[in-house]
Amino acid sequence: MHVKQIIIPNMSFTEQANQIFRQVIADYHLTDNVDTPIRNPYTRGTIEYKLYQKCWIDTVQWHYEDIIRDPHINPVEALALKRRIDHSNQDRTDLVEEIDSYFRQYYSDVNPLPQARLNTESPAWAIDRLSILALKIYHMQQEAERQDASPEHKQKCSARLAVLLEQQKDLSLAIDQLLDDIAAGRIYMKVYRQMKMYNDPATNPILYKK
Repeated sequence: MHVKQIIIPNMSFTEQANQIFRQVIADYHLTDNVDTPIRNPYTRGTIEYKLYQKCWIDTVQWHYEDIIRDPHINPVEALALKRRIDHSNQDRTDLVEEIDSYFRQYYSDVNPLPQARLNTESPAWAIDRLSILALKIYHMQQEAERQDASPEHKQKCSARLAVLLEQQKDLSLAIDQLLDDIAAGRIYMKVYRQMKMYNDPATNPILYKK
């Protein structure tokens, strides 16, 4: 059976994904401003483009979540920010489903083996966790190296960073193994939609009863 390979030969999918995530986080922090427009350097429609877009959404939302926790935030500004977080969450979900559709199409010519299994988690939702892990690692490292922090704070954050790095290594391996299994027909994938009801005026009773 021909096994399909994504992105760069001799480089695992998650090696490049993690590289793109680091690039996104570095690009964002050039301005460190949630209103900075995205400048995706990859060709639209490619998996690289989708990965960059996905991590940018996660990175901006990470900072939305920081801002809204300011105990002195103006209530009107907080409500406006909550709306932006809701919109960002929907964009994130839509893009995860788009990435899964990409994989479904990419592997569409693979014939599952008779004993092929269905995985509990789709590739894109695992990649979603990998993107957020990259953000946790970046910000935990910032805390571990903070010059104005106490030695105890830096030591605690360094220990947490080590755990996050181990999680990234394990999750990366699991994603690569999942893609290998799909490519070889050992696992077949289906694309499910989240169908979030609270964003839909037709299914949220608060909205349709207005």
